[in-house]
Amino acid sequence: MSFSLNSWCFGFVLMALTALAMIGKPCLAAYRPSPWALAHATFYGDESASETLGGACGYGNLFNNGYGTDTAALSTTLFNNGFACGTCYQIKCVQSKWCYPTVKFTTVTATNLCPPNWSEDSNNGGWCNPPRVHFDMSKPAFMKIAQWKAGIVPVMYRRVPCVTKGGLRFQFQGNGYWLLVYVMNVGGGGDIANMWVKGSKTGWISMSHNWGASYQAFATLRGQSLSFKVTSYTTKESIICWNVAPANWNLGLTYSTNVNFH
Repeated sequence: MSFSLNSWCFGFVLMALTALAMIGKPCLAAYRPSPWALAHATFYGDESASETLGGACGYGNLFNNGYGTDTAALSTTLFNNGFACGTCYQIKCVQSKWCYPTVKFTTVTATNLCPPNWSEDSNNGGWCNPPRVHFDMSKPAFMKIAQWKAGIVPVMYRRVPCVTKGGLRFQFQGNGYWLLVYVMNVGGGGDIANMWVKGSKTGWISMSHNWGASYQAFATLRGQSLSFKVTSYTTKESIICWNVAPANWNLGLTYSTNVNFH
């Protein structure tokens, strides 16, 4: 169990029988990489990666929020209605003269959606049309694996654990009757399936998935310290974070914890 001045979190595996013998100790299993699979990759924007800011996952300024330029937009097949936001992938260029042969792979985080373009053939411009598996990378990330003038290259990819610094972060938006929370800096599988919020004067309130990496609760929670329970989409593990935000919390602020998935 870990403590900080403002919050403490206890991580537990819901389905693990061994948790009964580990009361008071975090017991989160590490996320394991997936097998390699074939896809294609393009890039969007320029070397500044300014066009990647914002995005369908709702992470806002990717530089300020710790995601940097190693990001990608996912085709609909991968994006999974936003549940793939925050997932991490190793990508390596293959079978192209434009590949950098000495580069094994680069690692990116999913921060955006590459929408379908039905006006273009799926094999000639409509690269993100279902059922294609496609990564539209930031230009700096793409340039780590291939020459930018290639435009599009075949790649091998696999899901990998997201390696983060620090714990889960919760950014608040909404109003007095509606709390919208963006979950960032998620380690392990990187994804979120379900969330609950608990005020200091309430029980656990289930939050619905809004879009991307955001979850919402229609409740009046002003003047209460807030705790959160978060469940990973991939591993089904859960983390409870107590007293993440103090009773005088405000919209527009981000509140950090000291525990994460692995």
